[in-house]
Amino acid sequence: MYKLIFTTFILAFHLFKTQAQVLAVDRENGQDSIPKKLSFSWSSGLSLDKQKSSLLEIESIEELDIFLRKNQLIILVGNTAFQTNGKSILENNGYFMFRLRDNDKKRVAPDYFAQYQWNGILGLQNRSLAGVNARFKFWDKKESDLFISTGLFYEYENWNPTLSSFDFDSTVTSVSRNILRWNNALKMALKISENIDFATSNYVQFPLNEKLNHILQPRWAMSSSIFFKVNKHLNIIGQFNHNLDLYRALPIDRYYYDFNFAIQLTY
Repeated sequence: MYKLIFTTFILAFHLFKTQAQVLAVDRENGQDSIPKKLSFSWSSGLSLDKQKSSLLEIESIEELDIFLRKNQLIILVGNTAFQTNGKSILENNGYFMFRLRDNDKKRVAPDYFAQYQWNGILGLQNRSLAGVNARFKFWDKKESDLFISTGLFYEYENWNPTLSSFDFDSTVTSVSRNILRWNNALKMALKISENIDFATSNYVQFPLNEKLNHILQPRWAMSSSIFFKVNKHLNIIGQFNHNLDLYRALPIDRYYYDFNFAIQLTY
């Protein structure tokens, strides 16, 4: 049954193709340790602006959590962003993630994950990765929690340098790269008040290729969110994300960020 749920979830997301972060390997919905067998959350934003052409922007984040026996948890996440100006596609980013880990019961537990990602702004045609972390629980209380993870993952990338915004040498048609990375993550949440929660996740990933020649050129991705609870099913979210990559496959900007608001439905 779980295979059927996973397959249906992934197929549904391929109908949208809408924002991307690099390897989000922790839950972002503010609902850790839920005493249910199945949980689903959906956050989305939509805007339509008529200028010379119709400017359409869609952002969406979905998460399905499946609680297994022996306090194991499957997490399925889709994060997509899509923007068009008439027939021109301005943005097409996103990722799908599968994760299997302990449901915050053990002090130390393995955390398995796999992810598929694309980013039209950066020229990232696709990135596939899979790995495992050791996940350490420092504390997990009602008012706050702190988790730190470390591990390894294998990453395969395809890049498109022919985008007009890059203006690269026309003889370069594609760039592919395989990397083993040392992955480190920190996730922290804080309950500010009865109806306001704050959560942040940081991922620092060091490349281990070419005899460690690039190990001091890590990638740092951060996602911080503040949740305003309207009722038990509805939240308003403000989110800031940034990505600093000192070892990009293409000579493009090292730093990108975005800030957005969304509504979230949880069941």
